[in-house]
Amino acid sequence: MPMKFSSSFLSSLRQRALPRYTLLALLMVLLAVGAYWGWHKFYAKKDPREIYQVAEVQRGDIQDLVTATGTVQPLEYVDVGAQVSGQLKKLHIEVGSVVKEGDLLAEIDPTVFRATVDARRAGLRNQQATMKERESALALASLQYTRQKNLMAADATTAETLQIAEATLRAAKAQIDALQAQIEQTQSTLRADEANLNYAKIYAPMTGTVVSLTARQGQTLNANQNAPTILRIADLSTMTVQTQVSEAEIGKLSKNMEVYFTTLGSQGRRWYGALRKIEPTPTVTNNVVLYNALFDVPNNNQALMPNMTTQVFFIAATAKDVLLVPTSAVTTTRGSGSAGGKRERGDSAGKSAGEKSSASDNRKAKDGGAKPAAADKSDPSAATSNTGSPPVNSAASTSGFAEQSTTHTPRSGTVKVIGEDGKVEQRKVELGVSNRVQMQVTSGLSEGDTVIIGIKLPPSSKRTQAAGQPGGMPPGATRGR
Repeated sequence: MPMKFSSSFLSSLRQRALPRYTLLALLMVLLAVGAYWGWHKFYAKKDPREIYQVAEVQRGDIQDLVTATGTVQPLEYVDVGAQVSGQLKKLHIEVGSVVKEGDLLAEIDPTVFRATVDARRAGLRNQQATMKERESALALASLQYTRQKNLMAADATTAETLQIAEATLRAAKAQIDALQAQIEQTQSTLRADEANLNYAKIYAPMTGTVVSLTARQGQTLNANQNAPTILRIADLSTMTVQTQVSEAEIGKLSKNMEVYFTTLGSQGRRWYGALRKIEPTPTVTNNVVLYNALFDVPNNNQALMPNMTTQVFFIAATAKDVLLVPTSAVTTTRGSGSAGGKRERGDSAGKSAGEKSSASDNRKAKDGGAKPAAADKSDPSAATSNTGSPPVNSAASTSGFAEQSTTHTPRSGTVKVIGEDGKVEQRKVELGVSNRVQMQVTSGLSEGDTVIIGIKLPPSSKRTQAAGQPGGMPPGATRGR
């Protein structure tokens, strides 16, 4: 049978349950009001510029650069050595001396060579005197033979006497021929001895500057096996920069492409040149394959010295007075810009866009594609390095070359733009020249547009991130491995 409750019991139960439902409903209302208030305070009226890191689309110049290190060497130099052995008696120069072709540089003790020449000359004079004696004997033998021949015609002598006179004449001629050969041999030996005597004085083979001195005055030189090097003379008016480029970057280089470099003490000064040669034989160091690339620069003011260390920048592509955005603002599509490709954003995207597009364009240029165009060197300070280095005053360059511009294959990407109404919209853009820092936008954006490059971190997150850096390093820095 069903259980029955009294009316008084049910009434008391309703009175106890009613406050619970009321409290739950009130709590739900308060949560809804709080959520609305929080959304309204932090997001509804907040400017997107306060949430995102933004940058403006600016107009400027951009370069896609291949960087390398190198050393400065003279274009023309010669190592001056000793061709004879002996003691280095006198040095007439020192390191840094400017010499002209034919100037006396050093002297080797000539005592032995002079004595040899004197003895050879005396022997030659003796042979020449003997030659005169033999010539007189030949003349006498010729007269006797003629006399005996005439007597034989008159039947006044014997045939034997005539034959003896004829043999004597032939012997005199043979002796003269032999002596003449000896004289020629002595003369040849004398010329060699005189040359050795002359080699005791060392003259400058070219005009230039003495850049190194490896021998000391009083040192004994032995030239019997290898010619000992005494000094090096170099023409410092034109210098060659030898760089080493990795196999991953060598495909971007081409002959006559524009290149510039700086030195440690140049204070931002740039020297410009054109790539002269890429040596086909690589240098392998720790399994890293490097190729030598050479280019020449004038050194009229002697500011460049041998063995200087240089930071070299090969200009793979350049564009002037174009729209630029940070690489972190662009989401690019790898592989023909298709929607199904892998998308990249930020620093990795900038690196991929700058390096891979440059390599592709160089291959196209070699296959008959776009050729480099002229570049104005009047304002090299506008150039942007892929390392983000600050521009340098154009007056620092020492020589100008025609601008070299490689037309990049158009690539697509997307950019988030903050409109005038404060709303964020996504736009499709076409990209041109790029490097690790910036990208050229050929269509889709206008100068002054505001693009999103990241999200701002709360102050607490920034402090936590800074505290987590090893060794007190600044935010964003990483310790090298």
